[in-house]
Amino acid sequence: MNLKPETLKQIDEVITHYAAKRSATLPLLHLIQEDIGHIPDEAIEWVAAKLELEPINVYEVVTFYPMFKRKPVGRRHIKVCRTLSCALMGSYKVCDTFKKEFGVELDEVTPDGEVTIEFVECLASCGTAPVVMINETLHENVDEQKAVDLANEIKKESGVRSQESEAKP
Repeated sequence: MNLKPETLKQIDEVITHYAAKRSATLPLLHLIQEDIGHIPDEAIEWVAAKLELEPINVYEVVTFYPMFKRKPVGRRHIKVCRTLSCALMGSYKVCDTFKKEFGVELDEVTPDGEVTIEFVECLASCGTAPVVMINETLHENVDEQKAVDLANEIKKESGVRSQESEAKP
């Protein structure tokens, strides 16, 4: 596993904050995901060895918490809430709109690496349903037209970035 030297240094430092090494599991997983973007099997085994645990103990943590991603996700991670209030207000149609706009199924990454769409449990904004979270930004009262607008905004931003990077040597 290729972690940045600064991540390895942070990991070693974080472990010293806990009387029992196993208590550092969550912080280590967060650091690894920040560094490489997801938690592959190799990382689970590495953390287990580092904290003197069985890999199943780390796997249980990774699979319990929804913020840990087992596979890479796009630079824009679109999370559409599917719980009752959002579903009643149209989140299934909103999700279908995003899938159509980006030509991708749930939990896939677009070929350009830009977008992943995920249907998630509660985003804790039931009163403004349906809600969508794009990376860390919450969008409320998202109907199909607003989903198209958000998709167009993402397409425009990613297009600007790729044109700028192509122009630079």
